[in-house]
Amino acid sequence: MTTEINKLKVVWEEGQKTSHQITKLPIIDFEALISSIVSVGPFYYYIIDFFDMSLSNISPTIYDVHGFDPTKVTFDDILGSIHPDDMEFVSKAEAANLDFMYNKLEPNAVLNYKSNYSFRSKMKNGNYELLNHQAIVLTVDDTGRFGKSLNIHTNINHIATKPNNTFSILSLKNKPSFTNIDVTSHKNECTAFTKREIEIIKYVSTGSSSLKIAELLNISLDTVRTHRKNINQKSGCKNAVELINKSLLQGLI
Repeated sequence: MTTEINKLKVVWEEGQKTSHQITKLPIIDFEALISSIVSVGPFYYYIIDFFDMSLSNISPTIYDVHGFDPTKVTFDDILGSIHPDDMEFVSKAEAANLDFMYNKLEPNAVLNYKSNYSFRSKMKNGNYELLNHQAIVLTVDDTGRFGKSLNIHTNINHIATKPNNTFSILSLKNKPSFTNIDVTSHKNECTAFTKREIEIIKYVSTGSSSLKIAELLNISLDTVRTHRKNINQKSGCKNAVELINKSLLQGLI
């Protein structure tokens, strides 16, 4: 596994997007940030500093998920928990994510998006289960290389048990979000959702009717119906249950 971990680290080094200097962590309301993006399921989070691969702000729940001591766990421990069969996918997803973030989005957009994909990881009980990985770049250095990242891992084994071959780049602000990006052919088309569509997806996930969504967003019922039709066409989903499950996998909700 050490060899596979080193291969993954090479992806970040060869991408030449990791900071060559220490970056200062801004003041963050972790509770507000975490609660706004975590999917349903057991989760933990930590901050990784890509300058020296050190961890900080590790949530105590990492012990509940992996059995790791939050005061002693290292980044290698977390990487080492990844299922051996998923390491190649994780490496490709990270490489594709770097390329998309820095070459497909507008300049200096890295702080306005989060990346998302899933992989199997070893749990505290020794079993491998599917984790949803979400990463938000918190700092960049003077040249735009990312420094510190908030990583959140949520157990979604109740939704799916194996990763697919895609990742997502999701806007944290009023910009389009991109899902279903294939890690091996990410230069091709992907699914793009507008901010309004994501708002509606989130309301659908809470069980809100189209009429209720129209009231909450102060738009017409016909507009909501049109958005929901477009969302289903883009996502390839036939009903709300399928949409919610796929959205959870892609980090949209």
